[in-house]
Amino acid sequence: MTEAAPAGTVLLAQRDVYALLDLDSCIAAVDDAFRLHADGRAVPSRVLGVPFDGGGFHLKAAGLVLEEKWFAVKCNGNFFDNAARYGLPNIQGLVLLCDGSNGRPLAVIDSIAITILRTGAATAVAARHLARDDARVAAIVGCGGQGRAQVRAVSRVRPLEQVRAFDADAGVAQRFAREMGTELGIPVEVVTSPADAARRSDICITCTPSRSYFLRREDVRPGTFVAGVGADSETKQELDPELFRDARVVVDSLEQCATIGDLHHALAAGTIAPDGVHAELAELVSGRKAGRTSRDEITLFDSTGIALEDVATAVVLYQRALRTGAGMRLDFGK
Repeated sequence: MTEAAPAGTVLLAQRDVYALLDLDSCIAAVDDAFRLHADGRAVPSRVLGVPFDGGGFHLKAAGLVLEEKWFAVKCNGNFFDNAARYGLPNIQGLVLLCDGSNGRPLAVIDSIAITILRTGAATAVAARHLARDDARVAAIVGCGGQGRAQVRAVSRVRPLEQVRAFDADAGVAQRFAREMGTELGIPVEVVTSPADAARRSDICITCTPSRSYFLRREDVRPGTFVAGVGADSETKQELDPELFRDARVVVDSLEQCATIGDLHHALAAGTIAPDGVHAELAELVSGRKAGRTSRDEITLFDSTGIALEDVATAVVLYQRALRTGAGMRLDFGK
């Protein structure tokens, strides 16, 4: 397919990504990617972090073998004072998709929409295996774009009847409640603390840039599914290490989570050992290991966001752009 593709590299802006990729298709692509990974048809993900004053850059790369071979690398700049200082997004970046057979650059894609959608999709895939079938109430801690994607994605796999929302900025939480309540057609309640959100919920998702944990073990009741989404660097932390002692722990990548996820704080605290991690998500998706095994167990998904998800999403976008003519074309060879 890639040999017959039109000349030039496809350029896709953020608006193109949202126009071409619906959340259900993203969930399906991410699910398939983890299954391929379990079958040995993925090039292992690699991560590079480069710190700068006031922020830093994350580079994540991986490959997939489908009918064709695909490679993608994402470079995100994370500067969390941007909005206040410059009126810019705190996170900005690009995904480069290449033909894995010959190295040809196929697409350059805005990474923000990809990151938001595929991260929500990964939580939905995990929730299928780890959330109770009768889970109806979700807590969202962190009500920005990622929080919205998370609740949208989880609502695809569990029939939510209520959402409890907390954000450090009360105005952001109020806006989230109004808009997501209308969109989902269910009550969305603003609460005063992460503890208040978690204690009355079946699913608790954290998606913040916090540098110290705020979700305590005593705030999580039996039977809860917890997804820690925000910790994707050594300096970030959302979850009490004691949670790892008492939960069935699943990770997107054991190597990555042990280095930059909430897991690495739990390992340092001694509340879990590497062999105490139940599974990687690929093992659940492929059926090699079981997900939830009892109604009362706490299940925990440590999501650092692996490049495998970016490749899968970028491939879908590229193929749809070829079919529809979306985006722009640029020949870097001229």
